[in-house]
Amino acid sequence: MNKSILIVDDEWNMRNLVKIYLSKENFSIDEARDGNEALEMSHQNSYDLIILDIMLPDIDGWEVCSTIRETKQLPILMLSARDDIKDRVHGLNLGADDYLIKPFAPEELVARVHALLRRHKGTTMETSKTLMDFGEFSIDNESRAVMVKATTVELTPKEFDILYLVASQSKRVFTREIILDAIWSLNEFRDMRAIDTHVKNIREKLRKSGLSYNPIKTVWGVGYKFSTPEDRY
Repeated sequence: MNKSILIVDDEWNMRNLVKIYLSKENFSIDEARDGNEALEMSHQNSYDLIILDIMLPDIDGWEVCSTIRETKQLPILMLSARDDIKDRVHGLNLGADDYLIKPFAPEELVARVHALLRRHKGTTMETSKTLMDFGEFSIDNESRAVMVKATTVELTPKEFDILYLVASQSKRVFTREIILDAIWSLNEFRDMRAIDTHVKNIREKLRKSGLSYNPIKTVWGVGYKFSTPEDRY
């Protein structure tokens, strides 16, 4: 079955350009012209990925991304004409998985779409562990579910991959470079600060879900390491 993608952009020329290139890759494409239409379509349909422009005529892409993230964990690739690191960090904080600056080469867009879909499936995780139980919370790689005291924690694909990566090798200290190499593809935008943003989001979501300790410990000057409940004492 072909993967389905929703393109959200108020400019017909941009939607058509993206559609032409992605259709060549046998993706099934739907189009939305504004934020409200995008939210309605994402609610009514099950998409594998959303390509979302920030500047929309009604509600902006930030709000659309945040609203979709409340119920869905599919990959979101944001588009913007502004090359501003603050915008990129803001998008990551809201749950975006990647960020592409206009104008872009269509081939790069296609490569990033494939990379996001590949990462979302978790095919790059080289480990035999499927379910990891840490008492207060558990991580299931097969269903990509994180549970805290029987409550599901909604993580973005990148957030899940980072948490699972460090948890599956709990004795190892991961530098930001190692995390980028393990989870990001060479074609994706790679920013060391993105790691910190994702880790911050993971910690906050787990804390709000009732987890009583921080599962990702900062190793100052090096990177991050998984923390078990026993590490608190």
